[in-house]
Amino acid sequence: MPDHINTTDKIFYDKTGLDPSNVGGIVNDSLTGADDGELYLQYVQSEFFSWDDGRLKNSSYDTDTGFGLRSVAGETFGFAHSSEMTEAALKRAGETVRAVQQGYAGKMDLNPNKTNRQLYVDDNPLPAVPFEKKIKLLQDIDTYARSKDTRVKQVSISLSGSWKAIQILRDGGHKAADIRPLVRLNVTVYMDDGSGRMEEGYTGLGGRYTYDHLFDEKTWKGAVDEAYRQALVNLASVAAPAGEMVVVLGPGWPGILLHEAIGHGLEGDFNRKGTSAFSGLVGKQVAAKGVTVVDDGTIPDRRGSITIDDEGTPSQRNVLIEDGILVGYLQDRMNARLMGGKSSGNGRRESYADHPMPRMTNTMMLGGEHSPDEILKSVKKGLYAVNFGGGQVDITSGKFVFSATEAYMIEDGKIGAPVKGATLIGNGPDVLTKVKMVGNDMALDEGVGTCGKDGQSVPVGVGQPTLRVDGLTVGGTQT
Repeated sequence: MPDHINTTDKIFYDKTGLDPSNVGGIVNDSLTGADDGELYLQYVQSEFFSWDDGRLKNSSYDTDTGFGLRSVAGETFGFAHSSEMTEAALKRAGETVRAVQQGYAGKMDLNPNKTNRQLYVDDNPLPAVPFEKKIKLLQDIDTYARSKDTRVKQVSISLSGSWKAIQILRDGGHKAADIRPLVRLNVTVYMDDGSGRMEEGYTGLGGRYTYDHLFDEKTWKGAVDEAYRQALVNLASVAAPAGEMVVVLGPGWPGILLHEAIGHGLEGDFNRKGTSAFSGLVGKQVAAKGVTVVDDGTIPDRRGSITIDDEGTPSQRNVLIEDGILVGYLQDRMNARLMGGKSSGNGRRESYADHPMPRMTNTMMLGGEHSPDEILKSVKKGLYAVNFGGGQVDITSGKFVFSATEAYMIEDGKIGAPVKGATLIGNGPDVLTKVKMVGNDMALDEGVGTCGKDGQSVPVGVGQPTLRVDGLTVGGTQT
């Protein structure tokens, strides 16, 4: 495994002039008497390109360096951050975070004794491909998309990449580090059927790797083909019906519903505070038999994977629901300690300016025994939802509303007409009990997930097999 400690030492000490011994002393002084805490150092390079109206609309390149210092005492923590990488700034931050320790005699959590195996390359994707080649890719995608059909009226494309180096220091000299590449390509195709009706199709892909995969002609043409296919489907769509019905969810990206409606409710902070619909239910049947849900941050190259979390704990494969039984929650260090457990490697933060909290990585439902065809043939009349857009979830009640961006009617076990304007309305814990058939085709999404919580965004992955859910409410536009 590459020496991430040595690489990040060069970034955070050699380039800034900070003395590692002095920094370690400041960390020790700042956290003495605390229950937990850490110094989080971060350096990130990022770039973004957007293409619209047949031309480059925006390009940007940014670098950001800074630190976040946290001291935890019981349920309280002090947090200070700065982009000024100096000993003076660190000492001021130490004075701030020590304020929560007054009158508290805590004990530091045990430090993780090792980091995880490497899950992705260290290579920086940004300088590996010349600027001109990136613009040429956007031009080629635009040209190819427009050449497919005269009804293609607009093509929007975005390309982004980042390279993040982090180092985490704790009391007693414990140090952990990681280097995280991340790339993404988005393609949206807009089509006009000639009558004034305009519809769009979208696809995206990415992960923790370099640009090589995205620049492969087969890859980017495949992305265009998928966006074009979805636009064609939407052009042929009719108004969606409304009412309670059987819903079949497709594999892969529809796992976003699982992520939002169920995954957040399994995060430790909500359960410690008793505000989740799953609070106090460990060991109880919360889903239909055959339903197993895991959060796995250890899958190589995936968008949601992390070698270590943002507290220095190795990422893990955590089983949350097993055969319908709730077996655990996702934990960071603070909430795990307060609940009498251990961190599950899910302490994540958006940047050095943010404190860590329990967050998902790659969350998925595992496959079952039924083929997709078998599931569809079992439905006399219902809805087949393949892709989703945005949604809203109430963590306390579990209630959700999600819009389907690609869906079809099911008639007598066969996929029928595409429908537009379908929304799925339900309650996450309730939906788990209504799963009647689990497919054998579990798939992960293409690498586009971004999760928001308390104003912080982090990259995530989702996945699931084809599922049959009975009695789900569908909101439609059919009159």
